[in-house]
Amino acid sequence: MIQELSGQTLRLWALPQAAAGISCDRMIDAAFKAFSQLFTQPLRAVLMKAVGLALLLIVIIGIVLNRVFAALAASGATWAEQTSGMAPHAAWATLAWVLSIMASLGIITGALFLMPAVTAFVGSFFVDEVADAVEREHYPAEPPGHALPLLRALIEGVQFALLVFAVYLCALPFIFLAGLGVIILFLANSYLLGREYFELAAMRFRAPHEAKAMRKSNAAYVFLAGMVIAVFVSIPLVNLATPIFAMAYMVHIHKRMSGKRVELIEKTR
Repeated sequence: MIQELSGQTLRLWALPQAAAGISCDRMIDAAFKAFSQLFTQPLRAVLMKAVGLALLLIVIIGIVLNRVFAALAASGATWAEQTSGMAPHAAWATLAWVLSIMASLGIITGALFLMPAVTAFVGSFFVDEVADAVEREHYPAEPPGHALPLLRALIEGVQFALLVFAVYLCALPFIFLAGLGVIILFLANSYLLGREYFELAAMRFRAPHEAKAMRKSNAAYVFLAGMVIAVFVSIPLVNLATPIFAMAYMVHIHKRMSGKRVELIEKTR
């Protein structure tokens, strides 16, 4: 993945202006369309469900991890007190309390870093609702896509969440090296988010292997489009809406890359 990611980064400097029907101004236009539609009634309802489920999942994970770390800190302090006998019980209890607080802060920080993984899993439940709304609003004259089977969408969401988690673990040691980790995480998010949501949008119209082949043949553009989503996911709280924005955005990108005369099928304003 690292070789593919670096290759895509280098190819960005030599992108043809209008290959595959996509240019930077059209990407920006697609981003504005996706963001503005978040506040329309159909997507607003989906947004509330996705945000609520994401927050619930984060809270549950945070509570479970907090209880686990607090229990480990308490048992560790008890063991150290019994083994060393060098300090009173109050000192060890205070140490356990401090460690549990530090663990809680670490969980909060970790939740911010793992937001793409959480939102990707949550978004797998709502991708077709989002795509349907975008297609009805902007492409009413074109046949709608086919909804992904729930099992397929869940598999894609789980695989992506696990991949993001693995990449974040690999990048974590670089966080303290003059911001190198932040750059690595941003580039990784650009690749992973662009890849995931583009394929989900494309699989509504194509077989999975065709969607992946299309993504690979337009890899540099998908990576560049993924940068827009990576910026969105880096904004605290706003990033709870990432799966809704990303799916809506990639529906537009896929339409452009499909070579359709989008200007003829978009609804007249």
